[in-house]
Amino acid sequence: MKVTEGFLAYVLDQLAQWEGVYTQKMFGGVGLFYEGLMFGLVYNDSVALKVDLSNQSKYIAAGEAPITVFKTNTPLPSYYTVPGSVFENASDFVSWAKESYQIQVQKL
Repeated sequence: MKVTEGFLAYVLDQLAQWEGVYTQKMFGGVGLFYEGLMFGLVYNDSVALKVDLSNQSKYIAAGEAPITVFKTNTPLPSYYTVPGSVFENASDFVSWAKESYQIQVQKL
């Protein structure tokens, strides 16, 4: 799950208005974290956010699907790819990312 430095820098730039987001290398990709909770994953120069029943339908409506990881292309149904139109709009991307963070908060 290769991640180029340039793509990761762009992801973090898109999230810049949400202070405190940080990254951690994991599973061959890079996790996106806020206050100790992982809400997203950067992998193969794409980005995915945490989903559950509260937000999954909007990803599906946008034509997105669960990410597949590892060489076996194992689906990871709790993380969906982010629509390009959302990712390219920093305000929208931050809003969707915060929803994914809230999913993790509610699990506590």
